[in-house]
Amino acid sequence: MNRPTVVSRDEWLTARKRLLAEEKEQTRRQDALAARRRELPMVVIDKKYVFEGPKGTVGLAELFDGQRQLIVYHMMWRWDLDAGCPSCALLLDNVGHTAHLEHSDTRFVAVSRGPWDTLSRYQERMGWRFPMYSSFGSDFNYDFHATQDESVAPVDYNYLGKAQLEARGLPWHVDGEQPGTSVFWRDDDNTVFHTYSSYARGGDILIGTHNYLDLTPLGRQRHVSKFPHHDRYEAGAPHCH
Repeated sequence: MNRPTVVSRDEWLTARKRLLAEEKEQTRRQDALAARRRELPMVVIDKKYVFEGPKGTVGLAELFDGQRQLIVYHMMWRWDLDAGCPSCALLLDNVGHTAHLEHSDTRFVAVSRGPWDTLSRYQERMGWRFPMYSSFGSDFNYDFHATQDESVAPVDYNYLGKAQLEARGLPWHVDGEQPGTSVFWRDDDNTVFHTYSSYARGGDILIGTHNYLDLTPLGRQRHVSKFPHHDRYEAGAPHCH
């Protein structure tokens, strides 16, 4: 990066207050957007999905574990690595303790098409304590557009079809595993509703590492796809600048 301009404390304070006004406006816009997100209508989920987890086979309603709300992160499975996608792993490394979510009637889980025996070993390797489930053999990933396969369902990623994705220069989104986040709500009758899904850059809000780095002069330093698994950094390797 270019070295920041060095100024007096008074000049810095003037520049900082100018930026603060923009930050406050952005915060107000984010609050308004969050309110509109909460006002989205819901869709009943009446299809039966099957997931494999630590206690065997469960359905979508069981993923709530008694909570009202469910946040599902669709973790890309890298069949070539027999592991999760490193970019998805960066996001999941930032989940942290889920007690605050659970005491807000919300459960967070990660779902991936990786077979459960392999997925569970990967979870142990990464040291993650939040729940994980395998959707291997289920239509779940396809129906919520986290896996693209034209032989199974029409291509639809980030609310764009195949032709639109290719026209925008995004051919990597028309086939295979894709990242995304989906939110569900459960009523008193145990009926499940789909309320929200986001894809692509929509996951930025969940990556605490990026939010911290955005505060610094060096910034994010690398694209999300350039972060390795946290246990694959080489000791003594040069830092990214």
